[in-house]
Amino acid sequence: MQIIVTGATGLIGSAVCARLSSEGHAVIAVVRGKGSPAIAASHTIVVDLAAATRAEDWLPHLVGVDAVVNCAGVLQDSPRESTKGVHAEGAGALFAACEAAGIRRVIHFSAIGVDRGTVSEFSRTKLAGDEALMARDLDWVILRPSVVLGRNAFGASALFRGLAALPWLPVMPNAGPLQVVQLDDVLDTVSFFVDPSAPARCALELAGPEQLAMQDVVGRYRAWMGWPPPRTITLPEWAAAALYRLGDFAGSLGWRPAMRTTARKEIARGAVGDPRPWTAMTGIEPRPLAAALRAEPASVQEKWYAKLFFLKPVIFTVFPVFWLVTGIVSLTTGYDAGVDLMRRAGAGALAAPGVVSGALADIAVGLAIAYRPTARYGLSGALALSLFYLAAATILLPGLWSDPLGALVKIWPILALNLVALAILKER
Repeated sequence: MQIIVTGATGLIGSAVCARLSSEGHAVIAVVRGKGSPAIAASHTIVVDLAAATRAEDWLPHLVGVDAVVNCAGVLQDSPRESTKGVHAEGAGALFAACEAAGIRRVIHFSAIGVDRGTVSEFSRTKLAGDEALMARDLDWVILRPSVVLGRNAFGASALFRGLAALPWLPVMPNAGPLQVVQLDDVLDTVSFFVDPSAPARCALELAGPEQLAMQDVVGRYRAWMGWPPPRTITLPEWAAAALYRLGDFAGSLGWRPAMRTTARKEIARGAVGDPRPWTAMTGIEPRPLAAALRAEPASVQEKWYAKLFFLKPVIFTVFPVFWLVTGIVSLTTGYDAGVDLMRRAGAGALAAPGVVSGALADIAVGLAIAYRPTARYGLSGALALSLFYLAAATILLPGLWSDPLGALVKIWPILALNLVALAILKER
């Protein structure tokens, strides 16, 4: 079969592409932009789901297609992402195009609990997408998974690893129970329903067999990695609210933190459901988390990733602040000292303009690193600027190498941290 998979760079979408490709299907992966990570697919097409809101936007891509698997989703609105555009308008246009093109089989990923109440724009738009599909004359299947965990580290599966590495586990107040579901069980379900003879016009909850508190999930990850049970500290409401707001701020800069105000609302509701209809229809028995983890022992790479998870936001907070403060100090309290240093280097009349231009370059680098779409350019600029400062100072003021405060020596750890930031920048 020839199958289109939307949201092909996400945790579920990328795994669906790999599974269907391994089963001999010709997979067309739909991605949002060029430069997306490698995906197991016959070929890739670039379509921004939030912008493709008319059936006509999809019809040229559906020629010869036998089935569609819609895995696209975003957690929260931001300058770069729209829940309404992706979950409702773009998905609705895709479903209308499928009906017009005569594509019967459509598998659509929603979220558990949206049919029992919508507590956020995420769940409201997910439900709107479900209703748009159910209104079509199609052989539709709606899958509503709980929190999906797999070997790949995306979203919640990445967050739990990071939490497992902390010396103290911060427990969010008012967190509901979770019935986490394994990615492999979800993939088995897609494989089952993509068959044209499989049941259709059904909505199923994909939930694990046990209800767990968030700290229990983290505890199982710690045991998997060979670490002792976590020590916990329950955060007060004000501290939790501040963390979620920080996540929102990071989201406004183009980053994708798991902890944002949408997550707060969804976590409070919990992610639980009844897996029995799913098992009865497909024969798939969802696996408990501990059993799934035991089947694949943790590697040293898993432990590295877990320990780096919360260090990454620290790095990408410290680095922009470092460059911004350096630039601001050079334009204010450190201006006279900077001009004097430039004159000692022989800059003459160019001393003051040199200090100002260097300060503005530092500020530009800091702003570029802070904004996710330009972070790589900012880090590359920081690397180039540091090397330029190092080379210029070595030629013009070699005595700085013996400065007791280590003015030039300290550039080396900055360069090393810059390389680390570049190495861990990509999120998927």
